[in-house]
Amino acid sequence: MLETSRVAMKSSGGEKVEVAIITGAGSGIGLATAKQLYGMGMAIVGVGRDPAKLAALESELGDPARTATLAVDIAADEAPQAIVALALERFGRIDFLINNAGIGSPKPLHETDDATLDHFLGIMLRAPFRLARDVIVHMQPGSAIVNVTSTYAVVGGRRGGAYSAAKGGLTALTLHMACEYGAQGIRSNCVAPGVTLTEMVRERLNDKAFRRMNVEMTPSPRLGKVEDIASTIAFLCSPGAAYINGQTIVVDGGWSSTKYLSPEALNAEWVQAPDA
Repeated sequence: MLETSRVAMKSSGGEKVEVAIITGAGSGIGLATAKQLYGMGMAIVGVGRDPAKLAALESELGDPARTATLAVDIAADEAPQAIVALALERFGRIDFLINNAGIGSPKPLHETDDATLDHFLGIMLRAPFRLARDVIVHMQPGSAIVNVTSTYAVVGGRRGGAYSAAKGGLTALTLHMACEYGAQGIRSNCVAPGVTLTEMVRERLNDKAFRRMNVEMTPSPRLGKVEDIASTIAFLCSPGAAYINGQTIVVDGGWSSTKYLSPEALNAEWVQAPDA
C-alpha cells in the first residue's frame, strides 16, 4: 500500500507540496507551528494524544486536502510506523519532521523515581529518536528535522532532573543526525524555547519563585509566545536556513545568555532562607 502512494501531492499550480509532520500539534507550540507551516503552503500531518484538539486543528486550518491528523501515544511502539504510513498514504512524501511533543513539571534528581525517569525519556528522547529513524529514510535532499529542546539543555536548571536528561540527549542526537545525514542534504537542528506562554506555563506564573527566576531574569519586556517559537521552526524549514545544520537556536529573550535582573529584583530586600 505504501509503495502505491508515493506519488507526491501537487498544488493546483502543479508544483509539489512539501509535507511536515508535527508532534504535539494539538496545542501550544505544536499548534502554532502547524498554522505557520500551513501558511507557508505545506501539507500538515498533525500528531497528538487528544482527538478533540486535533479536530480543532483540522477545523481551524479548514483544508482537508492539506491536513491529516493522527491521535496516538507518541511513546507507543507502533506510533512511528503509523505516523509515517499516514503521511505517505495521504501526501506521498515527507519533507519536514518537527519533534515537539513533551511534558513538564519534572523533579530534581534525588526525587525522581524510575517510573518518572522512564516516562520523561520515553516521550522526549526515545519517541523522537524512533520517529526520526523511521522518517529519515523517506526524506530527500532539502528536507529537515527540527527537534524542540529547551534552555535546560543549554544551561543547568534547578529541578531539571529527567527533563534535562531527555532534552540534553535530544540535543546530542540532533548533532549526530546533522553529521550523519547532512551530506545527503538533510539538515537537523534544535529550537530551545525558554519560558513560553502555554497553558501549563500560565498556571506556573502564579508561583512567585517561578516568576522571579524567569520574568525578573529575562531582558525582554514580555515573555515568549508560542508564535515566537513557531516562527523560528518555520525559518529552519525555509530556504533561508538551507546552510544551517547541527545548531541550537535558543528563543528565550536572553534569559540563558545574560545576567539580567529587573529593577524590581535588584531593589528587592534580601531575605534569609529558612533552614532545610
